[in-house]
Parts: sequence; C-alpha cells; structure tokens
Amino acid sequence: MAQTKKKRRRKHAGTQAGTVERRGRTSKPAEGAARGNSKAVAQQRRLDRMNQPPTWRGAIIRAGISAVIFAVAVILVFKQKPAAGLALGALMFVLYIPLSYFTDRFLYNRRQKSAAAKKK
Repeated sequence: MAQTKKKRRRKHAGTQAGTVERRGRTSKPAEGAARGNSKAVAQQRRLDRMNQPPTWRGAIIRAGISAVIFAVAVILVFKQKPAAGLALGALMFVLYIPLSYFTDRFLYNRRQKSAAAKKK
C-alpha cells in the first residue's frame, strides 16, 4: 500500500515546555557563499548604494509609488470619488518629484561632507 502521509523533511525535537528546537545546518554552505563576512559584504553594498548621487529617475519612481498610495488612501479612507482621488494623486506626483530629489540631494551632500570630515 502506498504511503499517504508525506514525510517531513527536517527532523526536530520538541521539549517538555512545548518549544521546538531544530538542528543547525548539516550540509555544507552553497558555492560562492562568503563565510563569516556576509555582514561586512552587506554593509559595504549599503555604503556603495548610499554613496551614489541622487537621480531624477529614482525621484520619479519614488514619487510614483507615493502618489499611488496617496490616491488609494484618498479614495478608500476618505471615501472620495475615484476621479477626485486620481486628480489629487496626479497633483501629488508632480509635487513629490522635486521634493524627493532635493531631499535625496541634501542627504547625499550631508553624507559626503561627513565622510570628508572623518578622513581628515
């Protein structure tokens, strides 16, 4: 007779308190995975990303996401007509683009000045 219950893939042991403890990884790590310094690699990637100057493209993408969320909130939360919500969303999109870009530029310049001061 065929087995009807699917076997579990990982073994685990429960304690008397009801918590479940699993064994650690028993296989070798995947190829290319850095051992022990993945935190340092992630930190370096973040620094590289933060040291990129702001772009208008990034500001437009961020403004689009924010405007969509704003329009949906106006329609659903404030119970406005969809046409009014979309019109307000379009207005907010136009306002969010320069606001986002200049905020990013201000923060980028501040980070650069801070990094230059640390090097001296």
